[in-house]
Amino acid sequence: MIASLFSKTRPINYAIILVLIVFCFFLYQFNVNNEAFTLHFLFQKGIVLLLILFSFFLINFISLKNSLTKNDNYSLLLFFVFVLLFPTILDNTNIVLSNVFLLLALRRLISLKTLNSPKEKIFDASFWIFLSAIFHFWSILYIVLVFISIIFHSGKDYKNWILPFVSFLCVWILYIFASLVLYDNYTVNNAIFNVSFNFFAFDNVFQNMALASFVSLSVLFFSSQTIDYQNKPLNMQSSYKQIYFSFILAVGIYIFSANKSNDLLIYSFAPLSILGANMFEKFEDNIYKEVSLYLLVGLGFFFFFAQL
Repeated sequence: MIASLFSKTRPINYAIILVLIVFCFFLYQFNVNNEAFTLHFLFQKGIVLLLILFSFFLINFISLKNSLTKNDNYSLLLFFVFVLLFPTILDNTNIVLSNVFLLLALRRLISLKTLNSPKEKIFDASFWIFLSAIFHFWSILYIVLVFISIIFHSGKDYKNWILPFVSFLCVWILYIFASLVLYDNYTVNNAIFNVSFNFFAFDNVFQNMALASFVSLSVLFFSSQTIDYQNKPLNMQSSYKQIYFSFILAVGIYIFSANKSNDLLIYSFAPLSILGANMFEKFEDNIYKEVSLYLLVGLGFFFFFAQL
């Protein structure tokens, strides 16, 4: 039923995802947060919820608008399952906001294939990435995807190679201005440049199990679609390359970040959701597809409730 329901883009699919994510969000807040539910607290958490919902909108837009998936909602469902695996994401404003900026950048970079207004798209994508780095520094690695995209689509114009640096300057000026207005001083915390390769920082066994499950799914989705790359339409291959590199850079963000947490894996959710959707679209056995999706959703809810 799940496979057949999400095999098409139906309004009920969006309603189901909306209700489930709102339910899970408030259930998590009630079980984990000990703060009093003041107006300020509700406003703060409301912003996080809106950002998460906007993330769902962006992944759906990116996958369908750019024909990265067929006319289905598998990517939306998989994105939801990934969030269930790591419910602490629902309480991490900085990481969620940082990821939203990267999704906005990815949207602009993939649209470069149309060759309409490439300079504007390169500037915008770079701008979003540097904004993202304000909230989590190592997301700056995504700037590599900008230069990769320039190589794919518009590398002959030397001005395109300069635009990311112009974007950096603009964000830097805005950051200084905002710091002076809000805090009356301008400082850069050197701790943001710290690197850590400690991958055993989790004290919850279910966090480790969820991470192991996610890594297994990542290897499955990424390897299967990398092997299937040659079967992609020629006019779509550069877009899929961008998705592959997007996932690799997301792994890089996780590896280099000093304060390791499963929340950081959110950067890989979008590319993996698209790759996973492509894999499910290839399944010809409907029973196998149904069972697989039921298991994934069940796995997601199991780890969600286990970590409350």
